[in-house]
Amino acid sequence: MEALQYPIGRFEPLPDYSPAMLREYVNDIRDLPTLVEMAVQSLDAFQLQKPYRPGGWNIQQVVHHLADSHINAITRMKMALTEEKPIIKPYDEAAWAELEDVKNTPINVSITLLHALHTRWANLMDRLTPEQWERSFIHPEHGRRFNLKTMAANYAWHGKHHLGHIQGLKERMNW
Repeated sequence: MEALQYPIGRFEPLPDYSPAMLREYVNDIRDLPTLVEMAVQSLDAFQLQKPYRPGGWNIQQVVHHLADSHINAITRMKMALTEEKPIIKPYDEAAWAELEDVKNTPINVSITLLHALHTRWANLMDRLTPEQWERSFIHPEHGRRFNLKTMAANYAWHGKHHLGHIQGLKERMNW
């Protein structure tokens, strides 16, 4: 069950990240929308409703979750760049995944949103100075600060994590 839930393993933050690592994370974020689009392009309406694991979200929910989560991520990054150690607002991801827009909006809408959002996000990160990468926000659920380097690593992982859910299900189902 752990392998289904965490197909690429759990996120493990590092004490620090090199400029080369950050470039890789930015590229992972930049490329994610295309990879998601390719992963779902042959799926039909029935397949999109299949959960990637027992008790997990269906593929439609995963795609919409990526858009929701990454909208929050770029907002948090911009807050960290423009405010001193802002306290970010958490949200209930599971509740968002059950909202009517997730159930009734075609996934191509969120994929289009991901393309635009990730272009903006990668363009922002491409131009961060070393000092800006050190800026941080406070996540009240975790009670600690996160700098933008760790955030980039986390969201590069997050995209691959959910892409792994889609690809793993397709492989297991022989789609």
